[in-house]
Amino acid sequence: MAGRTDEQHRIALFIDFENLVTNTGISSNNFDLQPALDQLLEQGKVVFRRAYCDWSRFADAKVRLHDVGVELVDVPPSTRAGKNSADMRLVIDALELCYAREQIDTFVIGSGDSDFCPLAYKLRENGRTVIGLAVKEASSRMFVNACDQFIYMRPKSHGGKDKDHGGKGKGDKEEGRGKRGGKGNKDEGKGHKAESSGKEGHEGKGGKNKAEVPAIAREVVQSLLRRATGPLNPSLIKETIVRKEPDFDERDHGFSTFARLLEALEQEGLLRRIQQGRQGYVVGPDTDLPAAESTKGGKNRKAPAPAPVEEEDEELESYPDPDDEGL
Repeated sequence: MAGRTDEQHRIALFIDFENLVTNTGISSNNFDLQPALDQLLEQGKVVFRRAYCDWSRFADAKVRLHDVGVELVDVPPSTRAGKNSADMRLVIDALELCYAREQIDTFVIGSGDSDFCPLAYKLRENGRTVIGLAVKEASSRMFVNACDQFIYMRPKSHGGKDKDHGGKGKGDKEEGRGKRGGKGNKDEGKGHKAESSGKEGHEGKGGKNKAEVPAIAREVVQSLLRRATGPLNPSLIKETIVRKEPDFDERDHGFSTFARLLEALEQEGLLRRIQQGRQGYVVGPDTDLPAAESTKGGKNRKAPAPAPVEEEDEELESYPDPDDEGL
């Protein structure tokens, strides 16, 4: 992300609340921000949290948002039709924060409205990373493409036992919570498997659904390996894919983790995974690296280290010590 060399990114979260609960399948009384917030906390510190709307219409959501530290900005209706100016207030506050707080390098816009495209463009122009947050069916494709990354919130499945997941591909924690809502599967709850999005498709209820490697993953891997001068960190591959397709989520294609997707690419012969110390890397399928441990086939195979080169002993010429001359 722009402007920082460490992983402790400073994140500001702005939510157009009415946009997230109007015709999206999420209502104000079951709105749950925590799963999306968990994903943001994996990327850095969320130092600013603010939600905008006419709270007299959504009073039942106030306690939930207060519980996760969100400041509520009340924007009463400004027209006879009942429309408020929440989006304008959000834009002004976001730009003011951008110019006043340089240490905040990431802005999250909780809305799927294309009206926020100019804000996203301006924030990126000022070196900030922009993350969108909304329900997939209610998100403008134009706004999705205007962001660096897009996290999808998902309505709770039958019985409300499922947790929402986003597009970053980090949902292991929430998958664990889903166990409480399901039965008969020790890995995942039924509520999670009932999602229409098809997440974790290869571990579905009715058997294993075929996981398909997306074309964007093949293209990025081949392009990066073609230009690489050494082993690639898997996170670099994931970040490159997300830059090209902000709402990319490997679970949409039947893979529980990005590592599973890389495993499928390895089986296709497009790459080879290796282990160096405790860190895994990706290299070309024909790359021969000394002292590299291949993870292919589930067994570590350590390549033989190069034989030590014996240096020939050279006779050193002896020179008299200058201090000894003349004695």
